Order: sequence, then C-alpha cells, then structure tokens
Amino acid sequence: MNILEVLHIVGALLIWIAGAMLLPTLLGISDGLIVPWVGATLVTAAVGGVLWAATPRRISINPREGLAVVGLGWIAVVLAGSLPFIFTGVAPTPAGGLFESVSGFTTTGATVFAAMEELPRSILLWRSITHWLGGMGIIVLGVAILPLLGMGGAQLFRAEAPGIPSDRLRPRIASTARLLWGVYALFTAVLMGIYLLLGMSLFDAVNHAMSCLATGGFSTRTGSLGAFSGSIQWVTVLFMLVAGTNFTLHYRFLTGKWNVHWRDHEWRWFAGMALGCAVAAWLVLGSTGGDWGASVVRRAVFNVTAIITTTGFATADFAVWPAFCQVVLLGLMFMGAMGGSTGGGFKVVRAAVVLKHVAGELRKVLHPKAIVVTKLGGRAIRSDVLLNVLAYLALYMVTHGIGTVLIAALGNDLVTSMSAALAAMSSIGPGLGAVGPAANYGELGPAAHLVLAVLMLLGRLEFYTLLVLVIPGTWARWGGNR
Repeated sequence: MNILEVLHIVGALLIWIAGAMLLPTLLGISDGLIVPWVGATLVTAAVGGVLWAATPRRISINPREGLAVVGLGWIAVVLAGSLPFIFTGVAPTPAGGLFESVSGFTTTGATVFAAMEELPRSILLWRSITHWLGGMGIIVLGVAILPLLGMGGAQLFRAEAPGIPSDRLRPRIASTARLLWGVYALFTAVLMGIYLLLGMSLFDAVNHAMSCLATGGFSTRTGSLGAFSGSIQWVTVLFMLVAGTNFTLHYRFLTGKWNVHWRDHEWRWFAGMALGCAVAAWLVLGSTGGDWGASVVRRAVFNVTAIITTTGFATADFAVWPAFCQVVLLGLMFMGAMGGSTGGGFKVVRAAVVLKHVAGELRKVLHPKAIVVTKLGGRAIRSDVLLNVLAYLALYMVTHGIGTVLIAALGNDLVTSMSAALAAMSSIGPGLGAVGPAANYGELGPAAHLVLAVLMLLGRLEFYTLLVLVIPGTWARWGGNR
C-alpha cells in the first residue's frame, strides 16, 4: 500500500469537487451568501491542492490501493460537500450538514430540512449537483476524465460500482466509463427539456432532472413531485425506471440492439416487480378509499416506482397507507433497482439469485438424490458467486439490525428506526413512521444523523469498500514496497 499515491488521487478528486462548487457559488451572489460559498470552495480546493502537490505524480494502482482510493475518496468528498451547508448556516448542526452531504452524494435523498422553499437557491442547486455526481459514481467520473486514474481504472471502477457487470462496452475501462457517463448526461438533458416543455421553470427542471436520473429524490419543493402536474409525474415515472435500469442496456439499445432490455433476465424481474407491486397498491388503495380513478393509479404507480428505483420522490404520504402497502414498500426498499443502474438497495439480480437458490433447496428436500443447479436466465450460477451473494445478504441483514438497534437506542420507535436504517442503506430517502414522506430527518438529532450517514455510505459502496479501511492488513507496508 502506497498511501502517498492514494492521497494524490484523493487530492485530484477534491479539486474536481471544488470546481463543481463554482456554479452554486455564482448563484450564491444573488442569495447574499457569496462569502460562505467562496470559503467552502477555497477550503476544498486548498486541501485538494496540497494533497496533489505534496505527493508523487507517478500513479500505478493495485487492487488494494483501488479500494483505499474509493473509500478515502468518498469520505473526503462528503466532508467537503458538507462545507456549504455548514458555512452558510442552513444546517442545524455540523452533523446535520454532513448528513445532507452524504445523503446527496449517495443519492439517498433523506433531508434534515423541513421546508425546501425556505432554502437559498444556491443550496438547492448544490444538493442536486451532489446527487448527479454521486449517481453514476464520483470515482467512475474520475476514471472517465482524469488521465492519472487510467492505469488503475479497472480496480477503481470495480471498487466503487461492484454492481456493474464486468463486461465492458469498450476494451479500455476509461472508455466504458465515458460511455456510461455520456448516456447518463444524455438522459438528464432529455428529461430537462421535457420538463421545460411541460411548464417547469428552468431552475426546477435542472434540479429535478439531475435528481431523477441519479435516483436521488432531492426536490426544490417541500411537496416533492406532488407539487407538479400529473403529466410531469408520469414523465418522471418513465425516467425513474430508466435510471433504475442497467445503463449498459441503455447504451446497447441506443446503438441499435432494440430488444436488449427484454432479453435481459434481471430487467424482466425488475419490470415485473414494479408492475405487479403497482397494481397491488392500486387495488388496495382503490378498495380502501372507494376510488379507482386515474389519480389513484398515478399515485400507486409513482410511489411504487420511486421506491423500487430508490429515487425517493413522493406524491403521497405512504406512511399512512394501508399496512399491506407499507409492507410491500418495505420489501421494495430492501430489493432496490438493477445492478449497473444509479439505484441502490440489495439489487434485483441478487434477490433473484437468492430466490432461485431457496427454490432449489426446497426441491432437494422433496428429492434428496436430485442434482439441483441454481440457474438465472438459463445459465448456471457458479458456487463462488452464490456464496458471495449469500454472504452479502447476511452482511446486509446484520448491518440493518445493528443500525436499527442504534437508532432505537437514541429514543426512536421501532417503525421509525427500522425504516430509517433500511432507507439509508438502500439509498431510498423517506421511510415510515417519523421519517415518512411528509416528515424529515431533522428531528432525529446529531447522533442519529451520524449513524445514518455511516449506513448510507456502507450501502452506497456495498460495504466491503469501506470495511476494508478498518482492516489493519489493508495498510500493511504503507509507503513501502507492494
């Protein structure tokens, strides 16, 4: 482990984040917040510049250093991202500012703010920018645009985005990263244009387009997408599904492979779950309220889609929906979107593998001598892949349990604690109980904000990338031979 090379790349990432602060800084002039914004930008740039200048420029990243770059890079970025919230004084506490930054970059969308309309426009824009940068991945963006990351691009790519399939769109990993970011930017621009055509203001269109394609959920309105027209909500449903889908499928579709989505087994599971749960929610809501009209259909489809894609937008307070709907939504919070998407959660492909394996074990009970092979999409799943998925499931459940206990120990009820921990790990945003769509996380207190910030980072980086940072062997012979 050569810690100096790791810090050199972390410095480059901080300089890039300082550059991303420039546009909100300009907007801060009209907000009367130019001094705090300039301060946050200069501090970030200065720290990044020192790390960049004081460390070697010859970079050769091995897998262990790749994990360290991603882990330390994300920690440095979220700390820098918290400075605008703290320096401008909008965050209730420093822990609240860090929570908002982590929520933004991990595309969770949970917030400590009660009224979006009261926030400065520069802060609203910064929240959306953190979403958009974190959606496809800060390190993946670095691989795409920073030449110094080229030699270790593959290690960095896998460490930050383990859910993205190993097959590349191009032989060079940097080219693959650029293509994915290109598709991401294209869809963001298209959605922004549609929003403008449907009557959104330019500011609202920019913010919601970045938030939607990142499956983030931050909005410029307290009522989220419920503050906008039905047509805007239906368009948002479509693009939330786009964002929750593996972006490599989108690229192949755009290059002429028109049936690539339908041929993908994981996408069929994802689309089937979204459709089935939306219909179930509509039936229950309709039978409960005696209204089966278009508004109920839209409410059911929108909120189910927002949860399964882990976007977290809302048009209704589903925390007061019938118990059946809440249980369905909790299940979708756990499962999440597709691998290779900007969504979070356990991922559809892992859930499908677990279900297939359980079905195989049941067959063995009935037919002890049968040779049962777990398959997905007609292909056998290797035993090492299966063990990895089961280990990840165990880690997910244990971490959720610990998070629930810690939040409950801070004085919160069981429903709030359980759903807040799950919403944080799966990058959802709103949960149930005191953290439902009609509420916020501001009342939980600084200690809970720190716990949830850790859970958000663990969930976004799929645990291992952060956990290896606390293993002494990761740092063995740091600065010496490899």
